[in-house]
Amino acid sequence: MRRVRLPERPGWERQILADGLVYSPTPTPDGGQISYWREGAAYAFTQAEVAALERAAAELFDMCVGAGDWLAARPDVLTAMGIPDWAHRQVVGTWQDEPAWQSVYGRFDLRFGGLDHPDPALRTPTLYEFNADTPTCLVESAYAQWRWREQVRATDDQWNQLYERLVQAWRRNLDLAAARLGHRPLVHFTCSSQESSGEDVMNTQFLRDTCAAAGYETKTLFIEGVVLGGDGRFYDGDGLHLDVAFKLYPWEFMVAEEFGRAAFADMDAVGRRDGLGQYRGGTVWIEAPYKMLWSNKALLPVLWHLYGGTDRGRHLIPAWFADPPAGLPGAPADLADYVRKPLLGREGAGIDVVRAGVPTVTVPGEYGAEGHVIQAYAPPPAVPTGAVYGEVVHPVLGVWLVDGEPAGLGVRESAGVITDNLSHFVPHFIGA
Repeated sequence: MRRVRLPERPGWERQILADGLVYSPTPTPDGGQISYWREGAAYAFTQAEVAALERAAAELFDMCVGAGDWLAARPDVLTAMGIPDWAHRQVVGTWQDEPAWQSVYGRFDLRFGGLDHPDPALRTPTLYEFNADTPTCLVESAYAQWRWREQVRATDDQWNQLYERLVQAWRRNLDLAAARLGHRPLVHFTCSSQESSGEDVMNTQFLRDTCAAAGYETKTLFIEGVVLGGDGRFYDGDGLHLDVAFKLYPWEFMVAEEFGRAAFADMDAVGRRDGLGQYRGGTVWIEAPYKMLWSNKALLPVLWHLYGGTDRGRHLIPAWFADPPAGLPGAPADLADYVRKPLLGREGAGIDVVRAGVPTVTVPGEYGAEGHVIQAYAPPPAVPTGAVYGEVVHPVLGVWLVDGEPAGLGVRESAGVITDNLSHFVPHFIGA
C-alpha cells in the first residue's frame, strides 16, 4: 500500500461535481473552504493487499453475526446500548428472520498500512468501527473514483464492484419483500432535508438508481414529508403507502422522535390484507431495525469480549464499555493510551484521545450522553505526502459490504489521527 503523486486532471473540479460530488467543497471552521476530493494523489494496492482486506472483512462480518446472536439474547445489554425496551422485539425479530433480508449495505472502517509496513501491527487489517445503518461515501467510492481510474489509470484495476453488487442486492432483498407483502412494491427513498451539503441526497439518489436498475419502481421524499395516517400506517405526500422505504436516517434518531413507536408497532402488520385482498399492512424499512445492534459503538467491546484472544481477534482492537453492563469487564485499570468514543458518535464528534493517562485530543460534539466505549489507542498509519498537503496524513480504509459480502474500497485521509468531517477522499488503484 503506497500513496503516490499523479497528475491532476484538467478541469477536475468540474468533473467531480458532474460525477455527483456536489458536497466536495467543504467549509472550514475559519470560514474558508477545502476540497473533500483529493486530486493529484492516489493509494496503490497490490492484489495480495486487496485479498487480505477482503478476507479480513469477511471474517469481521462473520464475527458481527456472532455478536448479533449474542446481543439478541441479552436485553440488558440492548438497554445499555440505548435501544429502548419497546424496540427490542422488532430489533430481535428482524435479526432472527430467515432468510436474512432488509439489509443492503454497510461499511467497515479499517486500520491497515499494507502487507510490508515497517510496523508489524499495521500489516493486519483491524476494525475501527462498523457503519452499518446509514453509511455515506458511496458516490465517491462507487462512481467518482471509477471515473478517475478510467481517465488516469485506465490500465490498472480497482476494487470496486459496488454498482453491480448493489443491483443484485436490491433484487434479492426486494424479491423477498414482495413475497412477504404479497405484491411487487414501490420503493420510497428518503433522507433528511436538514442535511444541507447535498451528501445525503446524492447518496440516496445513487442507491435509488441501483434499485431502479434492479427492476423496481422508485420514488423519493424527505423524511420530514413522511405522513403517519390515522390508521397508524405511513404515507407520502401524495397519499401513497410506504410499502418499502429505504431511509438514510439513523434508527437512533427515529426511536427518539414522535413517530418512532408508531413505526415499530406498524412493523407487526407487514403482509396484512383486508377481506377484499387490499394491502393494509405495515412498512418494510431498509436498513432493518437489527442494524441497531451493529451501528452502535457498543459492538466493539462485544466483539472483543467474544473474540479477543482468539485467532480472529487479530482483526480487532481491544475495546470495553466505559460503564460495563453486568457480566462484562471494564477496561484494565492500567490502560493509559486509549480513545473514548460515544456509542452513537459520527464523523469523530465527541471523541477523546488519551495518551499516558492525559487527554491530548478532544473533538467537540453533541454525542456522549448515551454512553461511551473505550478502545485501545491504535492510530492509523502516518503516510508522508510531501509539501503540497502537509508532511503526513493518516488514511482509514472503508471496506464496503453489499448483502454481507465485501464489495469495494474507499480511502479517506486526515491530517490528524481522527477521521472527521474535514477528511479527504483519495482514489485508489491496484497496481504498481
